[in-house]
Amino acid sequence: MVGRVTEATIERWAAEVDKAGARIARHFPRVEVKRRATAFVKTLLSDVERKNGWQTAERLGEDGPSAVQHLLGRSRWDPDALRDELVGYVSETLGDADGVLVVDETGFLKKGTHSVGVARQYSGAAGRIENCQVGVFLGYATVKGHVLVDRELYLPKGWANDAARRKAAGVPKGIEFATKIALARRMIERAVATGLPAKWATADAVYGSDYHFRATLEALGLGYVVAVRSDFSVRVGFRQIRAKQLLGQIPGEAWQRLSCGAGSKGPRVYDWALMRMNAPEPKRAKRWLLVRRSVADPGDVAYFACGGPPQTTFEELVAVAGKRWAVEECFETAKGDCGLDEYEVRSWTGWHRHVTLAMWAFAVVSAVRSQTITARARPSRSPSRPRKKGAREWFA
Repeated sequence: MVGRVTEATIERWAAEVDKAGARIARHFPRVEVKRRATAFVKTLLSDVERKNGWQTAERLGEDGPSAVQHLLGRSRWDPDALRDELVGYVSETLGDADGVLVVDETGFLKKGTHSVGVARQYSGAAGRIENCQVGVFLGYATVKGHVLVDRELYLPKGWANDAARRKAAGVPKGIEFATKIALARRMIERAVATGLPAKWATADAVYGSDYHFRATLEALGLGYVVAVRSDFSVRVGFRQIRAKQLLGQIPGEAWQRLSCGAGSKGPRVYDWALMRMNAPEPKRAKRWLLVRRSVADPGDVAYFACGGPPQTTFEELVAVAGKRWAVEECFETAKGDCGLDEYEVRSWTGWHRHVTLAMWAFAVVSAVRSQTITARARPSRSPSRPRKKGAREWFA
């Protein structure tokens, strides 16, 4: 939260939690489950040290975790419908026509082999191969804030093709193996279909280097700035060349030192260069290769494939590239403060229910933070004395 906690801030928190709770409650047919679901989200927003079954149940005044387990496992409600409701809530609280959709994945470390989708696989959160589940997420970033709006659990082939494990974990019959790229495309298509206002999309090289992923963005009318591998093939005029081969051909005056956004230690400043690429309909949409070079270490270079309206500026592409960090901040806050990774469920349904409720809790945090920043930035005229020309007064 920004600034000190005031009475007005507390009132905004309470009002926003109630507002979100009312929207969540629509999706639970039974009164007791409705109350438990909204209370569960409030607990995820509380100062409970760990949001696991026992500590959550204790905060809810339950004798044990069975009621929470029932909410996440056996009760009747649709987490996908609640996800769609979340997209509507985010559109209203943080929506902006220049919004950026951000794709990324995160790992959930697990012991044993029974939790749905768990396997020895790479975990971005751990930075190495671990025994974990992997969730692919869709973030949403605007000038008002950033939040998680969708999720897909990655089901490795070993799970997708094992009927016994699928049955034990309650994996629906219609769920088949899908790559992480396919899951990402599916979420972006859903976001656009539900009307979430967005102009851009960004992702790391796992997704950006895939032609079909970029083609999906173009077909949906989204501009994009996606990381690509250094061997990414670039078509310029009548020649085709790898991105890394272009690096030595960039003239010194083509580099611009720009910030791509604020970081924890100040502005993220890099040297950037931009090259036009061939595009099938350049009057409708253009394509570029954006190159980022570290100021401290010129050998640290990254490449981005870009596409967007012809009037797109250099600075706008750089700003979109910087939005990719927003989803990392989302994971950090959602795990650290909202219990995104503190579940004790093993089933397909349990994972999607817990994660969706945790995303709702994080969305409330983002909405209140946005309101607080807006309140602090709004100038206030003193009722007792005239406002002096040039003076600036702000809410504390």
